[in-house]
Amino acid sequence: MRGEDKEDRVGGMKKFVVDRPLADPDAAARKIVEIANNVEAVQNGRIYIERINAPFLAVGGSGDDFRAGIERAIALGWLRRHESGTYLRFTDAGAALFA
Repeated sequence: MRGEDKEDRVGGMKKFVVDRPLADPDAAARKIVEIANNVEAVQNGRIYIERINAPFLAVGGSGDDFRAGIERAIALGWLRRHESGTYLRFTDAGAALFA
């Protein structure tokens, strides 16, 4: 049998579906904050975005999942993105998640 993780029947034909748990922005935001917590921050608490992006992609997230997760983490008040877009910082609320 060929396919990915799940198989559904649609109109008598097989439909192959890939399980993507990080497609949910809330799950992606939690994973991003978890990864960011394990990354060593540089000067003034800066966490370079590429230091989070690569591990996120390695655990099965996509670029769109990453973007949505970052936006959700910012909306929840966990992270703050610098205007250049090159790094993030934890907010007090985000840091409190791991206190």
